[in-house]
Amino acid sequence: MMKKIFLLLTLFFISISYAQETTKGTIAGKLMDKEISGETLPFANVIIKGTSIGTTTDIDGLYAIENLTPGTYTVIFSFVGYETLEVPNVTVVAGKVTEINTALGSNAASLDEVVIKTVARRDSQVALLIEQKKAIEIKESIGAQELAKMGVSDAATATTKISGVSSSEASGDIFVRGLGDRYLNTTMNGLPVPSDDVERKNIDLELYSTNILQNVSISKTYSAQNSADQASGTIDISTRELLGTQELAAGVKVGFNTNAIRNGVGDNFKTSPNSENVTFGFYSRDLRTREALTQQTWNTQQAELPLDYKYTLTAGKKFGEKLKVLFTGSQDISFEHRQGEFREFRANFINDSITDVETFSKSINTTGLLSSSYNFNENNEVKFTSLFINKLTDEVFEGGRNGEATIFEETEPVEDLSQFIRDQNIKQTQLWVNQLTGNHQINKKNELDWAIGYNTVDADEPNRIRNEVNFRDGFVQLGRTGGFQQRKSAQIINDQEFNGLIKDELTLIDSEEKSLRLSFGANYRNKERDFGSQFLGLEESNINTLNPTSIDNLSRVFTPENLQNGSLTLNILAPDRYLATLESTAGFVSANYNLNKFNFNLGLRYQKDDLNVKYDVGNIPGRFGISDKSYNNFYPSINLKYAANERNNFRVAASKTITLPEFKEIAPFEYVSPTGQVTRGNPDLEASTNYNFDVKWEFFPTANQLVSLTGFYKKIEDPINKVQDRGSAGVFSFFNSAEKAEIYGLEVETKLNLIKAEDESGINLDLNLNASRMWHSQDLKELRDAQGVFLKTFRYKGLTETDLQGASDWIFNGSLNFSTNSPNPFLATVTANYASDKIFALGAPEIQTQSETFYNDAIIEKGFVTLNTVISKDFGEHWGIRLSGKNLLNPEIKRTQNVRPSTTGIESTETVRSYTRGATISLGLNYNF
Repeated sequence: MMKKIFLLLTLFFISISYAQETTKGTIAGKLMDKEISGETLPFANVIIKGTSIGTTTDIDGLYAIENLTPGTYTVIFSFVGYETLEVPNVTVVAGKVTEINTALGSNAASLDEVVIKTVARRDSQVALLIEQKKAIEIKESIGAQELAKMGVSDAATATTKISGVSSSEASGDIFVRGLGDRYLNTTMNGLPVPSDDVERKNIDLELYSTNILQNVSISKTYSAQNSADQASGTIDISTRELLGTQELAAGVKVGFNTNAIRNGVGDNFKTSPNSENVTFGFYSRDLRTREALTQQTWNTQQAELPLDYKYTLTAGKKFGEKLKVLFTGSQDISFEHRQGEFREFRANFINDSITDVETFSKSINTTGLLSSSYNFNENNEVKFTSLFINKLTDEVFEGGRNGEATIFEETEPVEDLSQFIRDQNIKQTQLWVNQLTGNHQINKKNELDWAIGYNTVDADEPNRIRNEVNFRDGFVQLGRTGGFQQRKSAQIINDQEFNGLIKDELTLIDSEEKSLRLSFGANYRNKERDFGSQFLGLEESNINTLNPTSIDNLSRVFTPENLQNGSLTLNILAPDRYLATLESTAGFVSANYNLNKFNFNLGLRYQKDDLNVKYDVGNIPGRFGISDKSYNNFYPSINLKYAANERNNFRVAASKTITLPEFKEIAPFEYVSPTGQVTRGNPDLEASTNYNFDVKWEFFPTANQLVSLTGFYKKIEDPINKVQDRGSAGVFSFFNSAEKAEIYGLEVETKLNLIKAEDESGINLDLNLNASRMWHSQDLKELRDAQGVFLKTFRYKGLTETDLQGASDWIFNGSLNFSTNSPNPFLATVTANYASDKIFALGAPEIQTQSETFYNDAIIEKGFVTLNTVISKDFGEHWGIRLSGKNLLNPEIKRTQNVRPSTTGIESTETVRSYTRGATISLGLNYNF
């Protein structure tokens, strides 16, 4: 690791010596009429002194002068009948918005009445709405300032504040317009980032805490510069940069989860034996998995005090006029307890039932961000960003302690034995993202951008501990099916990725009435994954020769002596492995033509994707196999915009994209959940082709207000779905289970100022609301050969079509923000979210030839409401305090399944998973030096 860091830093400083870059900045703000209190001054002139560059204020007194070369300017405000005001020494910073808010009167405003503010991180609502207004594609963003008001703690939650976006409690996926993980593209500062989880294509956005965020944006329409591997859009995480010339701040937060501290849990919060090998949030141990079978305990441990803590430190400085450096780091420790029930049905009959499922979870998230930039001159700058994240989750899963659990085929009813399951696991994800970017203003008509990235991920489950026993009263019997019910296992994922981008933009025409810009460039991505998993189990040589004294002291029988004397047998499964590579090479060209109020953007991308997975797994005949897939095609995009006036935009967009299978979706490795459910890949899975169409109207009443309405349509050929595979209980896999899927939708969004303060004694009340309604369906395939002979069907219970997996009919997000206008404002925000029912996994026949009777119906994740609040207050220039409450309603999270046994023919809705997460209350204190 030290060699890698030294090499990266060496490359960084070498690149600083030779690379050059620049971007443009913006001056924007509001002009008031000093003669009439509270009124704006429309149609006034705003000019950059000594140039012909300028604009006029709109009906609300708003203005924006864009595409300014970084530097210092004098801005002149003038209006007939009013005195002229000159504001000198206005600094324009590359890629940022400088706000100047002032007033004109018969006697011009004095300079001490002029408010100049540089939005250095492009994180204010005003700056982001200006960006959205001018953007070519349909794009929505939310910045750090707005997230702070809402008390949002991570990027995953941030995305759900954008219209048409929801998250799944069951899978953890983010859904945009009803399309989940596999249909999304995630980038950081415009470059791809790897996944941290074998179960996902995209990285877990919860790993991005808000203290490292500048803003989160979602481009819901495709443009040729971005990867074509998407259908619902691209989520881009913009990381923080230095604000001003220096910054030094520290913060601490303490809180609790109501489930974790309640009676019977808080005084006995369980952790795995692995927790003893954790130091400052990092896991390491000397024992190999085989040695841990007898040299490490199998019994749970106990956390001393399950309180949540978070520490943050931010430090940054500008050195001279060229170099800026910012570091921000944090460690977040949190506890969570879930309790509910789990049931599994097979062919409409009960298979497994656990009515007292408990999960104890302790997470430690350690984050460090280094951001630096070097300006060679006004035309050249390079930026280096390095992000390190270490997320450690210690989890204990238990079920059956109440003596009511039954696991299919484990024991006979006459034995009068119940089952108890305990699964203890520690997951450590270490993510390291490194990016070097540049932008060169070659001349006034030629701008060159480039970026390179190197990323690594180590996502390991180094010592997972599993016990399955039978018991009644004081009698405990080790599970006796399969030889691996008492096991310790290890799983490793190692990803390495190189990626890059180069883009050149030529301005061919640049006049007041029309402009033409031509962009062309290339992208490259090479991603490799090394995956391994191995099970080691201990089994009684003869049943009932080793009986633990209780279910909480199972370790008593797993001793070196019992292994040496033959009472225990060691079982070792051959390791499961797969090696996977994805190489994506693309070239793109786009033309942007602006004629008066019209903007036409046409793009074309050629992308070649080579996906290769070599696997060696025990659950398929012969173990070995290769899945080798290659896709190459042209992907066109059209984005049209009509700016009817300063307030209204009308947009139309259309595109063709692809959805590639992911490594985990085509590698036939079986991942077993704590409840025993299995998810495995399908080597025959193929890519989907997507056709996208959008229309949107945007209305900007003022600089920080928005009303918009969007309609969209998507057609997906050969959609990929998570399906309950036939022939095996509790097994999920991935199939092209339909010929096509169609989605229609409407989105409405508002950002409104209900009350706007006129002076320091006033108050502000802002309302943000967005709602989405979707209609979605997909047919279900029935496959026959050329002679019409039946091969396979995804139809069951008479259904020939069904909804799209993960898509909710309704999504609502809203926030109400109250603030005072004083120098040290008081802020209070309430946010609420709701997503209606969605399919967690599609149903499927259990017996292909009798699909009307023997089938497993779809599993539905029920909708629920979440409610959060945050209250904050600054005290002087240095101190700030914040009280937040999350998930205050603590709704039950539930998955259900319709069941119709063949013996009765009566259908009922059964709960197959349920739990609550608890409300989280926290108090934070910040100090700015």
